[in-house]
Amino acid sequence: MATRTKAHIIKIGNSQGIRIPKVLLEQAELGEEVEMEAQSGKLIIRRSRGPRHGWDDQFAKMAERGDDRLLDAGASSLSNWDTDEWEW
Repeated sequence: MATRTKAHIIKIGNSQGIRIPKVLLEQAELGEEVEMEAQSGKLIIRRSRGPRHGWDDQFAKMAERGDDRLLDAGASSLSNWDTDEWEW
């Protein structure tokens, strides 16, 4: 069952904040870092997602649309950079 509580917005330095009761943090299982989003009348706090969260789904959608080809596929033929022998 969800726990509900009220909190006051307090001054913290030049910012404002709320104190989140331990029981709510334990129930939410947020971890050490969170993402925050403001919506009309709401402040949403959620567990932080990895930097590439959702990329697999987006790549699958690109493949379905046929939009997963290399944009510079022909660029390798513009120079002999990789085919010439290098001298060190």
